[in-house]
Amino acid sequence: MPSAAPVEVQQPTSSAVTDLARPWKVIVWNDPINLMSYVTFVLQKLFGYSKAKAHKLMMDVHTKGKAVVSSGPRERAEVDVYRLHEHGLWATMEQDS
Repeated sequence: MPSAAPVEVQQPTSSAVTDLARPWKVIVWNDPINLMSYVTFVLQKLFGYSKAKAHKLMMDVHTKGKAVVSSGPRERAEVDVYRLHEHGLWATMEQDS
């Protein structure tokens, strides 16, 4: 009966380390397609923000090019990005620094 030969496992060569305790942030980016009122509506609908907070975030997207709309564990951020994409908004996620 053949036996498996030992396998040598090498240490990762990347110096980038992901800290699982650091939260992830969800970023909505400015786009030339969606109306400002629609972006405000989506932020209210998906995150339960007041109209004033959603409007402020939308203005950040409009004037600064982006806004962080949520943060939390990676799985939650992935769901938020997916939901924003379903509503036609440009969104990404990145680990908070």
